[in-house]
Amino acid sequence: MAPKFREGDSVVAFSGKWVSWLHTAVAYSAFIGALVTGLALHYQKIVENEYYGYPQEWFPSVSATIGDRYPERAVFQFFIAMTSGPRFVLVFLWYILTARPNSNLPKIVAAVGVFRTLSCGGWTYVTSTDDHGWHDIFMISYLVATLPWTLGCLALSPNNPKAVKYRKIFAGSFFGTLVPLIYFFIQHKIHKVPGAYTIYAFFEWALILFDVGFDAVTALDFEGFELVIRDLTGSSRGETPRVADQLIEREKDKPIAKVFGTGLLWTEALDAAADVYNGYVFWSLLTSLGLTVWYFPLWHMGISGYEVMVMSTVSPFLLVNASIRSVVIRNVRFVHFLSLSGLLAFLIKAPELRLFSVAFGVAMSCLAWSAMWYAEGSQMTRLESRILAWSIGLIASSTAKFAHWTNNPIWPIMHAENGGWNKVGLLLATLAIWRSTRTGNFARGGSDLADRPQASPVLASLGLGGLFFGMHSLLSDSSTMILWVWEGFPVRGPIAANGVLTIAAMGGGVLLGMFYQKLVTSWTSLLIAGTGAFILTNYHNWFGYVGALLLATYLTAIANPLISSAVRHGPVTFGLGFLIYNIMVLAHVWVVAYAFVPGGPLMREHTDWVMTATMFFLAAGIYAIPRAANGKRRTRPAVNVLNRSASYYTYVLVIVELIALAVSYLRFPTNDYVPYHKDDKVITAGIWTIHFSLDNDMWSSERRMRDLIKELEVDVIGLLESDLQRIIMGNRDATQYLAEDLGMYVDYGPGPNKHTWGSALLSKFPILNSTHHLLPSPVGELAPAIHATLDAYGELVDVVVFHSGQEEDVEDRRLQSEYLAKLMRESPRPLILLSYLVLKPGEGNYHTYIGDKSAMKDIDPSDWDRWCEYILYKGIRRSGYARVSRSTITDTELQLGKFVVGQPERSNEQIREEQVPEGLRFPSMFRGQGVRDHRYHVFDEPRYFV
Repeated sequence: MAPKFREGDSVVAFSGKWVSWLHTAVAYSAFIGALVTGLALHYQKIVENEYYGYPQEWFPSVSATIGDRYPERAVFQFFIAMTSGPRFVLVFLWYILTARPNSNLPKIVAAVGVFRTLSCGGWTYVTSTDDHGWHDIFMISYLVATLPWTLGCLALSPNNPKAVKYRKIFAGSFFGTLVPLIYFFIQHKIHKVPGAYTIYAFFEWALILFDVGFDAVTALDFEGFELVIRDLTGSSRGETPRVADQLIEREKDKPIAKVFGTGLLWTEALDAAADVYNGYVFWSLLTSLGLTVWYFPLWHMGISGYEVMVMSTVSPFLLVNASIRSVVIRNVRFVHFLSLSGLLAFLIKAPELRLFSVAFGVAMSCLAWSAMWYAEGSQMTRLESRILAWSIGLIASSTAKFAHWTNNPIWPIMHAENGGWNKVGLLLATLAIWRSTRTGNFARGGSDLADRPQASPVLASLGLGGLFFGMHSLLSDSSTMILWVWEGFPVRGPIAANGVLTIAAMGGGVLLGMFYQKLVTSWTSLLIAGTGAFILTNYHNWFGYVGALLLATYLTAIANPLISSAVRHGPVTFGLGFLIYNIMVLAHVWVVAYAFVPGGPLMREHTDWVMTATMFFLAAGIYAIPRAANGKRRTRPAVNVLNRSASYYTYVLVIVELIALAVSYLRFPTNDYVPYHKDDKVITAGIWTIHFSLDNDMWSSERRMRDLIKELEVDVIGLLESDLQRIIMGNRDATQYLAEDLGMYVDYGPGPNKHTWGSALLSKFPILNSTHHLLPSPVGELAPAIHATLDAYGELVDVVVFHSGQEEDVEDRRLQSEYLAKLMRESPRPLILLSYLVLKPGEGNYHTYIGDKSAMKDIDPSDWDRWCEYILYKGIRRSGYARVSRSTITDTELQLGKFVVGQPERSNEQIREEQVPEGLRFPSMFRGQGVRDHRYHVFDEPRYFV
């Protein structure tokens, strides 16, 4: 267009809309140019993926098109470089258009726009071949920044109906496309459906069109600009009303407007972040208590006496005494600092002393938080801010565990060698406590509330206990409820990487409790939550998980009103609430540990009772919420409820949720795993009892297990005593880290609501189908088994992982042997049994497991020094057998067998290692003294067979 010179101006002026159009044209040219070039020069290569090629797949994905091939990559990078200029100008013009005095949101959106542009350059010019890690970091950063950029632009849109309309269309289309995109990606990556990747590619290209199109809408807003830079409409002076202004004006009498209709103060934002981190520390301490207690009955095989430490949570009973209450409230900062003994516990080597340090820290933390809530009771705004921080702290704890494969990096079972961030966590906790306890009603020692309780404090305590237990048992790890509904392969429900959905539901619940307290305290909401609990308890796969999400949302939503109600019922409510929580924790353990505890048979396999009690306790808490004079339940008023500090907690929550989203992306399984010796068609299979992933010195043992499994080149391994998804075990899952780090498919086995000690299967080979079994156990503990069919080098091979009952339960073990023998005999395929049988070779049930009844053979009939672990097989050639010492990882050795696929069974004749092909040998590094106290023992070397 012709330049226009204006009197007094020394530069050329032209319409700002051309910046948008230039950006759009060049950006589309980058992608379309690369696509046309790729289709013309390398069509069949760019449509091919790891599973299929042309003609099953006939259209390339974006990543394949703009990847490493020349000249497609050069075309793309050339036009992207040209796009950067208009892009930066576009972001700058948007800031000029939307900025106004005392408003920080335009600055934030502009910063996000710049960051998003730089991250685009990162993944464009650092390909996955150059550096896979940094490429993914840049890509994730770009995708994560897309959400605040899109929402920020929508909120700041000038009152231009046409532009707002198109922005909504493009934004809705972009986020709506993510659903089918993820669905077809799963169909391709997990189910390996031919043609699914082509459909996925179309949705991926659609994302590009919508993404660039969203920014193209700015052309409608920039028509009022002339460069350089003369604002002809006054938009940049804040005279044009924004969509957000209209929303706040329309909702001015509602909580959301009171929260977000204010400016941003960084000091208050820092206060909110410190409060939330303080809440994160509380949940980190509380979740570590059961874990450190569990170590002792685990080694005593029964009640040890150390279980009494779980009662450290009832320290809030001290607040019943007015003098003690006053001292604690006046010195709440000091009490918080005392709670850090739980974080310092990682420095203590002796397990007993470490437990005592953790228990004291938990006692101080429960006391400090209860005192803080009570002290703030006379000021609803402060109280609700504290409860928000505590609730978001749980979400932060769950997110931290999500990012660290179900271990919290500041737990006392962690240290630098096994992935702990203890020192960093301790430093941040110290700073957070110092800042978050600067303000409040602490100097006065608390104050009495004007309106006294109208219901029994016992009912309020029941609600509090049910809340604490529900949040801890179900929400302290994002994968807990996923494993409740897990049913094996083929995958029909959520996997561990979908834990972000649980975290999102928790965040949604916090927002519901913040803005719609009347709704969440209604009996209708309780009924919906009860329905969710019923679905979670009784159904599986995605439908069961829907119930889990309903329950997760409700538990975080109801925290605010229940704790506020407890404050009005006096300090005794907190002590009693934690006592009820402890009773629920014990019941939650009794349902599976019934064979080892007094009165255990009464609670045997009754998770349904525990869930029902939790919901009734929550109902009691709802009933106990004080009522106003008109008989309606007293919740906070709709207006003048949360001051602007609530908006900062919301921002912190959004940041935590975005971190969880990024972690989910990083943790999504690649499903491209390769066995160690594929050219020899060998399966190295192992069985290991991992003692709940706590080593002999009470440290988390996943990394040590990983090292041994990797160095022994194990392709398939059965893990026993692997169900850690209970409060007493830290709500963990060792298989997630092992599977993702070693590159293996994983079947967790029967979930925590199946009341077993766990059995899991990890495999380098695709698991085509798996079925979970609970074998007959009329008296003793339940015996879990996994029966899986693997695709091993194109042939179907069955693997069974099994843990039998205890030695004392003779009839149980007899029934289990008959059940398993029938299962193995009826399999028409080669089969490997990885098991824990509790018997002597050649005696009793040995002849049921081995022989005509089962059609199975012992991997080494001459090995008479066995009791627990056994490897059996049929229909496949066994070539080697080894026993490897455990070091201090667990209490049981690792047994291994090597099998050659496609070859029949042979005799038991043994041969020397020199006669064995290199690919069928066990690693030599474990001969003699071995490494890290792992060595071939019993025979002092592997055994090989013809």
